[in-house]
Amino acid sequence: MSGKQKGILFVSGAYIIWGVLPIYWRQIESISPFEIIAHRIFWSFIFMVLYIMVTGRWQYLKTNLTFIFSNKKKALSLLAASIIISVNWLTYIFAVNAGHILEASLGYYINPFISILLAYFILKERFSKGEWLAIFIVSLGVIYMSLGVGHIPWLALTLAVTFGVYGLIKKTINIDATYALAVETAVLAPAALLYILYLNATGVNTLDFGLNRDTAFTMGTGVVTAIPLLLFALGAVRIPLSLTGLLQYIGPTLMLFIGIFLYGESFTTTHKIAYGFIWSGLIFYTLLRFKAARPRRQKQKIKLTDD
Repeated sequence: MSGKQKGILFVSGAYIIWGVLPIYWRQIESISPFEIIAHRIFWSFIFMVLYIMVTGRWQYLKTNLTFIFSNKKKALSLLAASIIISVNWLTYIFAVNAGHILEASLGYYINPFISILLAYFILKERFSKGEWLAIFIVSLGVIYMSLGVGHIPWLALTLAVTFGVYGLIKKTINIDATYALAVETAVLAPAALLYILYLNATGVNTLDFGLNRDTAFTMGTGVVTAIPLLLFALGAVRIPLSLTGLLQYIGPTLMLFIGIFLYGESFTTTHKIAYGFIWSGLIFYTLLRFKAARPRRQKQKIKLTDD
């Protein structure tokens, strides 16, 4: 199997896991979303520590930490990234367990376009007329859905914006994705553990620790959080960014199907028309990305031939 094939397999696997995770979260829907997030942060940290120990990557982690904490701005950015991804996780789990899987999937469909807007306004990147047209088409879909259902899809927009801002901050920190989760959860793990202990001490916890199903699923949140991220980190370096951008729609598409066919969420005519706009914008944007990437690949081939 070639490196590119492995990359496609790893990245696809990551997005498939992310796409079917609503099924996992629904197994512990009786537990408070805040309590789930605290456990997700804590057990993700424990899993990443074990992973780093087993793979002997302590030195690499130390290098990353030294790099970050030697710069006050990067350290504050890391703290902000940790908080923002926690808000994203909380919103996502709330949406799934409250029966809004379709709206959660919408958030991850429009996320790339939020990232484009952030890059334009914050990083001062410039985009083609075609890319702006794709953004406009997707925006029409979101606006149409808001008018059709009678309210702005705040859950979807919160997911898209928080994940977009998280990606923007990570771009400025420039830390390897494999260690990012370990560092980010390490920042919040003490607070998460204190919150768990507080819930148990005051008797307001909804999770009763013991040899039971809820405990197993709750402790497993660290595994289901870390494994797709590690798969993505292994795969993304082996394939072009344009292909990664195409594969990312596996996740929200699976979520959409799960919401409709497994949990019976309503997919009305309004949804169909709105998603029609959104999918059209996504297809158009993806075609533009591939067209832009083709000359770069050809130049790389010519360079390799010359060498």
